Amino acid sequence: MMVVRIDRPFRLLITDDSNSFRATLREVLEERPYLELLEAESGEQAVEVVREVRIDIVLLDMHMHIMTGLDTLKVMKQLDAIRPCILITSDATEELKRDAREAHAFSVLRKPVPRRDLVTTISDALISAYDVSDPASGLPENRMRPDHGSLC
Repeated sequence: MMVVRIDRPFRLLITDDSNSFRATLREVLEERPYLELLEAESGEQAVEVVREVRIDIVLLDMHMHIMTGLDTLKVMKQLDAIRPCILITSDATEELKRDAREAHAFSVLRKPVPRRDLVTTISDALISAYDVSDPASGLPENRMRPDHGSLC
């Protein structure tokens, strides 16, 4: 079992070719003090960021130009098999879910993603990958609180 000492926020890379969707995700996640957010607008740019900066978790849009989210996921898993990657797509077909499982995606979320599902999935991925009981632990005044309603 790997034990990770948390001395900084988890670095989450938002990867989507839509500036407005990246902004929406950032708006939902930036209030989480246990996350440091970075952005990439393509799979290629995401791979560059991962090579330069220690990224703990990645959100990947499935449908991007040149390099799909699935292609990006495969490259990222070669670089670091532990880092959880979550695919976000508007068409979560059974075939896509199977391909994502085979590529070791942590999860596939369907757009529009309810805020609560997004936050819960990220939290579950961090707990699973880094053996932490709660990503917000140690930050009692900023404990994760459920988000209801809004979609992103």
